Amino acid sequence: MASVHDRPPSTGEPPSARIAPYRQERVDHLPFGSAEKADRYRTERYLGATGLNWYTADPTVRFLARYHLQPHELAWAEPHLEGLGALMGGRISELAEETDRNPPRLEPYDRWGHEINRVVLPHSLTEAKRLVFRHRFQNPAIREDAQRHGVRHDFPVTAYSYLLDQADIGLACAIGTGVGMVQSLVSKYATPEIRDWVMPRLLSEEWEGAAAQLLTERTGGSDLGQLETTATPDGDAWRINGMKWFVSNVDGEAFVVLAKPEGAPDSARGVCTFLVLKERRDGRRNGVRIRRLKDKLGTKSVASAEVEFVDAEAFLLSGDPRDPSAAADEPAGGDGRGLTRMMEMTNVARLGVAMMGLGCARRALVESICYARVRTAFGRSLIDQPLMRRKLAEMVVDVEATQALVFDGSGLPNHQQDREEVRRLRIGAPVVKLKAARLGITAASDAIEVHGGNGYIETWPVARILRDAHVNTVWEGPDAILCLDVRRAMEREEADGPLLDRIREAVEHGGETATAALVGERADDLERAIEAWRGLDRETAEARLYPLAQFMGDVYAGALLVEQADWETRVEGGERKALVAQLFAERSLADPDRLRGIASPARTALARFDELVGGALVDDRPRP
Repeated sequence: MASVHDRPPSTGEPPSARIAPYRQERVDHLPFGSAEKADRYRTERYLGATGLNWYTADPTVRFLARYHLQPHELAWAEPHLEGLGALMGGRISELAEETDRNPPRLEPYDRWGHEINRVVLPHSLTEAKRLVFRHRFQNPAIREDAQRHGVRHDFPVTAYSYLLDQADIGLACAIGTGVGMVQSLVSKYATPEIRDWVMPRLLSEEWEGAAAQLLTERTGGSDLGQLETTATPDGDAWRINGMKWFVSNVDGEAFVVLAKPEGAPDSARGVCTFLVLKERRDGRRNGVRIRRLKDKLGTKSVASAEVEFVDAEAFLLSGDPRDPSAAADEPAGGDGRGLTRMMEMTNVARLGVAMMGLGCARRALVESICYARVRTAFGRSLIDQPLMRRKLAEMVVDVEATQALVFDGSGLPNHQQDREEVRRLRIGAPVVKLKAARLGITAASDAIEVHGGNGYIETWPVARILRDAHVNTVWEGPDAILCLDVRRAMEREEADGPLLDRIREAVEHGGETATAALVGERADDLERAIEAWRGLDRETAEARLYPLAQFMGDVYAGALLVEQADWETRVEGGERKALVAQLFAERSLADPDRLRGIASPARTALARFDELVGGALVDDRPRP
């Protein structure tokens, strides 16, 4: 099946008639033309990833299914995964390209000039949503069938996200952004009246995927304690006023909004969570105004906007001081944990963004292999040339190392572990996202290089993958915020201990191989690096959080790969994962600087930073 990108324009003729002219181009009228040269450009050979079944064509995720699922679970899940693989690699992939060219648009007014603020979705996006809702594992009928068969829901849902993210991370955001968060907050913290009114709608097919979180403001960014949106009590509800600078999935029906109640501290402790719906309880339109849709670099299939609240009806989800049991020192309007509660949920969302980075990287890899197999240069296919083999081999290893991180970081038990003892690592989310989000960008960039000039053209798929991948380093916190969260987790919760425990557990499961021994040595080095980091002054320690978090991710990935390799060798008689583990360890862990510079007393970059930057740019313009 030809890729949607490589088909000739539709003319109403049968496919064979449309392809024929490409096969029969005349070559004898050119002085240096030949049938052999023309044969190199038979475009119907360039099939790309679209048209493949992304589950059956992916031995790595099929291995993970066997590695994580019990036999009866695998027997139930595989037919569903095969169906999803065909859907994502077929129609959803095609629709993603259409939506990228024809994204959602805003209709601010109707023909009479009435303000309607309606987001109009293209048919390609509504069709894609309908297909995904019908077939994903969260579908109530499929979920109930899994329960009847005694199948754990966690791996199939994670695998579904992995397949969807290869097609369109914007669509994944549009149908998943904030839904779980809204449902969790409403079920736990809304009043019984509001909970009983809203929850059925959140779980209904009509509102499926129609929820979002509204955090970011012009003044806030990642520093959410600086937000300006206010909340005022109004009977049994509140009135929200303010503006949110970046709202994804703005065509949704329900939003979790961060705001500061009047009288609350102007700090992070004063931040509370509120539920805001598009319609008031009396059926009138709520005070939610879409100022404009964002003209984004990528992820066109999720409508993102600036939103203004004007006396919008809202419901507190942060604890209510009007409750007689509330503590006397709680700030006005909440329990002081609104932002903390959101950050706890954000860590779960970070794993979703990590999966998006992995999805971009996997798609970039598949497109690269497909292209390199048929493109010829200097008398040979690209895939037969040593430099291209080096590049593709590195991509394969990096993608599988990150795949191991994302699936294990999601708390999925495997056959090497006690399934009842497995818990999601607190420090895993920021570390895994740090690695996976960046890999999505580098892999997509490598794919463009593999395709050459074609890769830089928007009618080929890898240009969109690169545009989309860049958002993953921004969504749910950029690298610096992730590193600060790593520090917070170590200082407040000693979360490095469980991470080291998981690494050592995996190494012990890895058997007595040279690769496992190397990973074990680097685990010891990581522990020493963490202790050295704890002894640094505050400023230097913060500057070295990035190499420390990278070091954590590399050792964690190496340990998971040797654990997988041992199971594959013992149970399935294979050696491929052992090869992947060896190549990853040789490139990422055989580091002569065993502590990654974390223990070095030198602070040259920080001490001479002004000199360094001053020699890079002169800008004497007066600042207003």
